Amino acid sequence: MTIQRLRFRYRLETAASHLGQRELVEAWQEACAHAGLGLAPPEGRRPSSQLAIAAPLPRGVTSGCELIDVSLAARSLPEEALARLAPHLPPGVELTSVEEVGPNSPSLQSQVRWAEYEARVDGVDPEPLRRAVSSMLEATTLPSEYRREKKVREYDLRPLILDLRLTRGPKTCSLIVMRLRAEPERTARADQVAAAIGLPSTAEIRRTRLSLEEVPPVLSAYRRAGQREE
Repeated sequence: MTIQRLRFRYRLETAASHLGQRELVEAWQEACAHAGLGLAPPEGRRPSSQLAIAAPLPRGVTSGCELIDVSLAARSLPEEALARLAPHLPPGVELTSVEEVGPNSPSLQSQVRWAEYEARVDGVDPEPLRRAVSSMLEATTLPSEYRREKKVREYDLRPLILDLRLTRGPKTCSLIVMRLRAEPERTARADQVAAAIGLPSTAEIRRTRLSLEEVPPVLSAYRRAGQREE
């Protein structure tokens, strides 16, 4: 039984950007164990259900705005829990704040609406990037595919892109700001959008914002059915 749910905000820097979702969850589990924070019993057959990361990050992408909910079996002062956890997290995972949320409140993942990223690339001609951004925004469909091991999933990337903007950074740096859907079953990967624009593999991508909104269960089911929100 969950007695307390704590929501931690943290940065994920380059030293930890190689961690996948499962590895990151395992790192949090180990940190909680070393910090003496007892996790609530898992729900059903999901051994990691006590830990809920807001939205997965592609490998190699950094972030200044990550969120994770930790369900505990006993109460702890939030700031004390933060101080006890911080030394046990991997290098590159940097805690910034904590707050308590109701143990029966909607899941963190169901509240995420969109994510914003900045893709930075140095020393390239910005005009081809500008044309690519305009072309993507004008398109009605962007057929894409996602490969994971031997599985291939085909989907339309265009409805998942809420906004794209090309700006100039310092000196010869070009900065592309991407606002992408990050809802359950309707999520755009920042690395795939960057590839579609034509950014080189050396582009640095960082998540800068996660937008949360409490989503009623009925609306969540409506979206999962593939309907368009009114």
